[in-house]
Amino acid sequence: MPRPVLLVVAHGSRDPRHAATVHALVRRVRARRPGVRVETGFLDFDVPSVAGVLESLAAEGVRDVVALPLLLTRAFHAKSDIPAVLDAAPARLRIRQAEVLGPSPLLTAALERRLYEAGVSPADRSSTGVVLASAGSTDPEALAVIEGIVREWRRAGWRAVRPAFASAALPRTEEAVEALRAAGCARVAVAPYVLAPGFLPDRIARGAAGADVLADVLGPAPEVVQVVLTRYDRAASPALSATGA
Repeated sequence: MPRPVLLVVAHGSRDPRHAATVHALVRRVRARRPGVRVETGFLDFDVPSVAGVLESLAAEGVRDVVALPLLLTRAFHAKSDIPAVLDAAPARLRIRQAEVLGPSPLLTAALERRLYEAGVSPADRSSTGVVLASAGSTDPEALAVIEGIVREWRRAGWRAVRPAFASAALPRTEEAVEALRAAGCARVAVAPYVLAPGFLPDRIARGAAGADVLADVLGPAPEVVQVVLTRYDRAASPALSATGA
């Protein structure tokens, strides 16, 4: 019995860098799991749309789909937008919505990978303040994820760690950078907790102008690829059991 199709559900953006980064990530997922068909759908701005991909799959005779939200926290899109699109899919499809990517120790490792690639050394931890900058949300569950990473990093030997948000919550990135400077950090680094470039990541970058280091977005980091596959496997297993595989 074939494994369920993996449908990666991305947010979408008017910024072409967003889709390019999503497609780069999906290519690495395909390379890691050649026995699984992997498709990409966007909620907004980009094509193909999630609804369009689901219609095409149903027309081909596909039965089982795992829809995986390419999201770092479980907020409005994961709780409302995506379920609404999946509920409207053709009835012949059996669709399971996988969990969002975060939180995960692998994502924390990916954040650190990006910091090191940007020039921070592990030996710099004790003198470096880090701003963990996310897109922002009013959802308490999403905010709790950010606070959890901040607490973890504070215990991991960084000089200081502060959260920042590009929208919906405070402080902004520039405010967090200034606070770390005031706290006596000799070096300040900004780690964007975002998957792909776009409007809000650009706002984070502008807010990082006073920092010493700005890490890249997570993008197709190998740790992100592994999280995608782990989320898929967990969601696909019940589907395989249901079909007798």
